[in-house]
Amino acid sequence: MAKYINPFTDVGFKKIFGQEVSKDLLIDFLNDLLVDEKSITDITFLDKEVLPEYMGDRGVIYDIYCTTENGEQFIVEMQNRQQVNFRERALYYLSHAVSRQGEKGADWRFSLKAVYGVFFMNFRLEDMPHKLRTDIVLSDRDTHEQFSDKLRFIFIELPSFTKEEEECVTDFERWIYVLKNMETLNRMPFKARKSVFEKLEKIVDIASLSKEERMKYDESIKVYRDSLVTMEFAEQKGRAEGLAEGMAKGLEKGMEKGLAKGKAEGKAEERRIIAGQLKRMGMSFDAIREVTGLSDSEIDAL
Repeated sequence: MAKYINPFTDVGFKKIFGQEVSKDLLIDFLNDLLVDEKSITDITFLDKEVLPEYMGDRGVIYDIYCTTENGEQFIVEMQNRQQVNFRERALYYLSHAVSRQGEKGADWRFSLKAVYGVFFMNFRLEDMPHKLRTDIVLSDRDTHEQFSDKLRFIFIELPSFTKEEEECVTDFERWIYVLKNMETLNRMPFKARKSVFEKLEKIVDIASLSKEERMKYDESIKVYRDSLVTMEFAEQKGRAEGLAEGMAKGLEKGMEKGLAKGKAEGKAEERRIIAGQLKRMGMSFDAIREVTGLSDSEIDAL
């Protein structure tokens, strides 16, 4: 039985980084992420659900949305599966946060505060070099000179991190090691080196959860595992169908078609399973629609 919570679940991730009582954990991680760039001393959590700008517009929901003491904003998310237009979605979220700064009144003169997007990805980002960290900034294409520091994307590709405990050199690497391996750890490493990991251990210890927290966590684990199983089944089914069709029409063509069909079926079924779980957890139709892409009628039928 696991000793620590799974940070890849919605409840687990927000338990670590999305609570007022443990916001120093998020502050410490962001400072290690931006070491020698920034020194954040305090943050204020903002409402994750940003109201639509006009009737019929899509709301924007983040895992964690906060601002620092000097007004800079951070959007922090955990993504377990590749999504359609994932990079465009990240751009939309950050652009939305930038544009909302103009709601300060007629005297506002475009004095923007920086907006950072930190995206943990429990998958490999397609069409990009596979590395742990990808930083996207606004800069000149030829000289690479920075044009503006007001928009920054940081993608953290967790499958690309392969270091063992003793190989971690920086505090950022230690954070990534703990997050990636947390559910399988028997002890919390690095406590003697940095006190924040001692507090982290208390926060993520499953035995410390209240009855209500444990129920929410167990439901979150079920949603997470159901999505993994559904995706794996769909991919296996797709491979089998592709192989069968390939015997008749050519192995290579059949494998490609079967995999594509299986992935599509798996993603559709995964969305329905997740929507059903979120509905039972009492989440609003608007939030479920934003997360899964299902229509109100589809959600109502679950």
